[in-house]
Formats: sequence, C-alpha cells, structure tokens
Amino acid sequence: MSRYLREAYQDFEAYTPGEQPKDTQYVKLNTNESPFPPAPSVIRALNGTDLERLRLYPDPTGSRLKTKIGELYGVGPENVFLTNGSDDIINFAFMAFNDPGTEIAMPEISYSFYNVIAKLHAIKPLIIPLKDDMTIDPADYIGIGKNIVIPNPNAPTGLELGLDAIEAIVKSNPDNVVLIDEAYVDFGGTSSVPLTKKYDNLLVSQTFSKSRSFAGGRLGFAIADKGLIADLGKMQFSTNPYNVNNLTLILAEAAIDADEYYQANCRRIEAIREEAIRQLTARGFDVLPSKTNFVFAKHRTISGDDIYKGLKARGVLVRHFSDPKITDYCRITIGNEAQMQTLYDKLDELMSQA
Repeated sequence: MSRYLREAYQDFEAYTPGEQPKDTQYVKLNTNESPFPPAPSVIRALNGTDLERLRLYPDPTGSRLKTKIGELYGVGPENVFLTNGSDDIINFAFMAFNDPGTEIAMPEISYSFYNVIAKLHAIKPLIIPLKDDMTIDPADYIGIGKNIVIPNPNAPTGLELGLDAIEAIVKSNPDNVVLIDEAYVDFGGTSSVPLTKKYDNLLVSQTFSKSRSFAGGRLGFAIADKGLIADLGKMQFSTNPYNVNNLTLILAEAAIDADEYYQANCRRIEAIREEAIRQLTARGFDVLPSKTNFVFAKHRTISGDDIYKGLKARGVLVRHFSDPKITDYCRITIGNEAQMQTLYDKLDELMSQA
C-alpha cells in the first residue's frame, strides 16, 4: 500500500477470488467453472474470426448479442444489458441506485462481493441472517423499504427461493430496486426474468461463466425494465464504454445459438450433483440440497478446514470459508464424472487416515 491511497480505502478488505493455481496437477473443484468445453460451434467461431478486427473498437451497445439474448429470454433488446462479467452488473447497480450512506439489504451468508462493493461506494450493508436451516426468509425482506440484493439460488449454500417469494419481495418494495443474482439458475433453478415484464423495480442478472463454459470470456447480462437498463448504461458509459470486447461478443453469439448443447450439459451436471450428494452422504457428510453446480457440505466428525487441507494435499481443490458460521462447510464444484471419482477416492484416503 502506498502513502497516496485514499484514507477511506486504507483499511479496505477487497474480495478474495478462489484459488487459481498454475500447477495443473490439481483437480479444480473450487471456483464453480464448468467441467465441459464450449460448444463446438463456439470453437469454430473463434477459429473463423478475422483477428484483424481486433484493431477496431467493439460495438459499445452489443446490439446483435442483445437481440439474440432477448429472443432467447422473451424480452426486447432494450431490456438487456451487457457487461464484462456479472460482477460489473452488481457494481453498476450499486453505483446507480444507492446513495452514499444509505443501506442495501442482503443475506448474511451469500456472495461476499456484495459487501465489498457496498463498502467501496460508501453504502451500508444491511446484513440479514439466514434461518437455522440456511434458507433465506422472505419475510425479512417484504416491505423493508430498502434496495435489496439476493443471489437465487444462493451461494455458497446452493438453496433457492421460490418465485412466489421473489415476487412478494419485489411487489412489497415498489420504490426500491431488487437485484436478483441468478448466476446459478440454469442448474435446476427457476428464473425471475418473466417477472421483469410485470415489475419495473426488478433487476435480474445472469452470467455466461457457469452454464455456458465461458468464465474466461467474461460476459454477464442483466434483464429488466428498459428504464433500469438505461440507468445501468449511463453508469457503464461513464466509466468504460467499450466494456465487452469484440471476441467475447462474437463467441457469446455463437454460444446463444448453441443453447441446446449447454442445456444438455446443465442436465448432466445436475445428474452428477445428485450422485455427489449420495456419495458424500454415504461418507459421513451433511449436504444441503442444491440448485447450483456445486454442493455445500460438512462432515460430521472432520472439520471443514481439515477436509480442505487434506484434499489439497492430495491434489483436489475445494473452497473453504473462514466465516465462523460456515467454517465447518466446504463448497465443492460439480466436475465431470472422472473428476468426481477422484474426489471420492481422495476423500476415502483422507478419512482412512483421520
């Protein structure tokens, strides 16, 4: 830290991404990436791209991709917002809709980036505890009269709020923006996108990183009333107007065209996930029901830290959190069948020596 950093940021705790080791010996089950490659048509689009175009700026509106996304989700291009990863949506939304010093409501156990972005913009996080079973209680948000951000399904728990609960929250806070972060919705969840046609205060964000095997491509999108979308655009064009690069726009269009391929991968991940719950339960884990591409599990006798360290020593990475409320848990990304078998084998080794 230099002596020039603003005083407000000197004690600032930035977000800590999951481990991205350079050593390829690890089976990576820690950052919720897809275990499957992009669609063959996306690879062909990359190989067929005229890279000379990289000397030109991309379309700052992403109009072609917005149209394709709108057609897939049943909305107009004016209802679609594109960003360099869905974290940008969170950033722009917090900038656009929250005055410094005001509160934004969020679950206590959820995506820790919300808390970081709130503090970055001098917004006060109103942290609402989960119920004892790790679920979000919609009653805590109904009529709260504050802007709200909720991941649905939640991360890292993997649990989902029903659409009726989401609608009740949105309907009861008509003068506040409700951001529903659907990064994991494609793995068995129910999207709130249809509700955006009914409520002008609902903002739904999604990402290509998980279900579309595009974490390295960096593309997020939001769907909402055109007024909210215009507000986000104002924030984007005031900071980085060429937010999504040419290659990402081209490859994302090809990914939308290959939606059947990605939906089939999601169903395969769901099947592997259900088998993982059975395998982990048989090995002494308590596993929360999941609508995501990961499971949240704690062993009945071995600590979460020992599970994490023991697996890492054996070449398997999972995610462990230091928060005392969830320190007994590990979040385990659903890999392909071979990766999951390696996980089970290494768990057996670890447990036999524990």
